[in-house]
Amino acid sequence: MNYSETIDFLFNKTLIFQHVGAAAYKPGLETTKAISAIFGNPERNFKKIHVGGTNGKGSTSHLLASILQKSGYKVGLYTSPHLLDFRERIRVNGEMIDKESVISFVDRFLKSDYKGRSASFFELTTIMAFDYFSQQKVDYAIIEVGLGGRLDSTNIITPELSIITNISFDHTQFLGNTLAAIAGEKAGIIKKNVPVVIGEYLEETKPIFAGKAQIVGTQITFAQDNNKIISSTNHNYRLVLQTSDYGEIVDELCGYCQVHNANTVLNAVEILKGQGVNLTEKAVKEGFATVCETTGLMGRWMKVNDKPTTICDTGHNTGGIQYIAKQLSEEKYNTLRIVMGFVSDKDVNHILEMLPHHAVYYFTQASVERAMDVNTLVEKAKAKGITGKAFLTVAEAYRTAQKESAPDDFIYIGGSTFIVADFLSEINE
Repeated sequence: MNYSETIDFLFNKTLIFQHVGAAAYKPGLETTKAISAIFGNPERNFKKIHVGGTNGKGSTSHLLASILQKSGYKVGLYTSPHLLDFRERIRVNGEMIDKESVISFVDRFLKSDYKGRSASFFELTTIMAFDYFSQQKVDYAIIEVGLGGRLDSTNIITPELSIITNISFDHTQFLGNTLAAIAGEKAGIIKKNVPVVIGEYLEETKPIFAGKAQIVGTQITFAQDNNKIISSTNHNYRLVLQTSDYGEIVDELCGYCQVHNANTVLNAVEILKGQGVNLTEKAVKEGFATVCETTGLMGRWMKVNDKPTTICDTGHNTGGIQYIAKQLSEEKYNTLRIVMGFVSDKDVNHILEMLPHHAVYYFTQASVERAMDVNTLVEKAKAKGITGKAFLTVAEAYRTAQKESAPDDFIYIGGSTFIVADFLSEINE
């Protein structure tokens, strides 16, 4: 197969959760372990950091990768979903996996004697990442959990450090309808003798994490109780942090939620240094300051235009939108224009309640099967007192918002990773 045929196989001959939702969710580790065995269990050949949580795990993963890179380590990074190119999911020192390695992996899998249950998209790409990192002889790999934790494909690894950023309501149909139940699934990545950092906790989630750490017998750090951020301000779309360990840190990620992610990362850095990892003050500061440039991260309060100021963000649940709504309320503009869409299995009622009523809305739907129908969204928004126009494509919604904007207006694009992906595709073209 050539590259386009290989990608067609991955996206159309396997089930992909991001596109179809529940039909592609295959909990359990048996298939992942079987596929890994075919490739010689490549995940055993390098050191790993496992990052889970509801929100912030992508930013946290990229920040750690950036700091390790700036310290001179060769670093693999496995995240999901991608925005523009499948290969964004698997990187080494910021560079995407090459097309030949993608082709080779799928070809080897199809020619193998694998006789197990049909492999999902995520199961295959997880082992593809591990296989590639092994071939590239990375020193460390940052592995982001896909969904949940306990039954996620990535959970076949035994890392040097586990991180759980926070808990919020998301994917409740799979993980449970209470924060304690969701925390229990996320806590599934906590392992014996592997220290774990909990970024943020709630009254009902802290005992879940503490209990699991006690059961397996490992060190647990609650970053929320060990705050290394003295103060934070936003300056010229950079987050300026005053820290207890490193003085002033300028963070290229400037969303309000990034203060919590930064504190989680600094707590993780402290543990890694205690394990003998050579992370210098210079590397930590450079890692924060250049995280997008170093790792290729996109879509986190990402400024793409001036006059009008245009921002996109992949925040897509109540935990993420609460920060976005606050940040929008503190921006200066003449008119706020919001291009927004969601996935169909998202309970958007609480999210809509958080959004500003004074904005001009351009409701739309992403170009994936899982997208919420725009007319359905318009009706849900109307029930919450928000009115707006409906557009069948993100490109059309954005072009209209841009056309109707004055230079001192503000355009925000978000609601779903796939809305941001369609938007970035549009502006790249």
